[in-house]
Amino acid sequence: MIKEATLQSNKVRTFEDRKFLRGKYVSLEKQTIDSASLSQNQIDIDEEQAVAPTCICLNLEDLKCFETVEQQYEHLGVIFHNSIAIQPSNPAFPTNSGITVLMGSPKSGFLEATFLRPVCLVSMFVTSSQRLVLCAYDRHNQLLTQTALPAANLANSDSALPPSTLLSLKANDIYRLTFSAFDGQFIIDDFSFCF
Repeated sequence: MIKEATLQSNKVRTFEDRKFLRGKYVSLEKQTIDSASLSQNQIDIDEEQAVAPTCICLNLEDLKCFETVEQQYEHLGVIFHNSIAIQPSNPAFPTNSGITVLMGSPKSGFLEATFLRPVCLVSMFVTSSQRLVLCAYDRHNQLLTQTALPAANLANSDSALPPSTLLSLKANDIYRLTFSAFDGQFIIDDFSFCF
């Protein structure tokens, strides 16, 4: 299996950035709208004036190994809970890019991310020793949507899933994410979100 190497950064990315998209999303095209209040004339919206979602992919490489991760990315709009930065030495937990990933700690098998303003899309690459459930909640802690890695996907195992499997959720007004791998360990890499 060939992996695509990417350079992570704290640079704000947009949907038009093809490296971020990996071919999964449609970029905004020049649009035309009809306006009845303007004598049925068509108004062209310039691409610079159209509001495109802003997407961020966190650079985890600046974190020190075993550093507790909480407010390091608050300036980008996300705060983590029960999270630690690691550089996996166990070959069963390969990274997707770079050498630093996030892991749930001190409570193993759980990690939480809280957004300072609502996001509409989150994605990350995960490797887990157990089934992993990713849940998204609104500002009132109501479940919006969830997805799961149905089984363990450790490297060099008999799993049908490859390590570093992409998980993503899309919903309006996501304020909080929870990752749960009951009685297991997991790592997160290339954590991305869009406003």
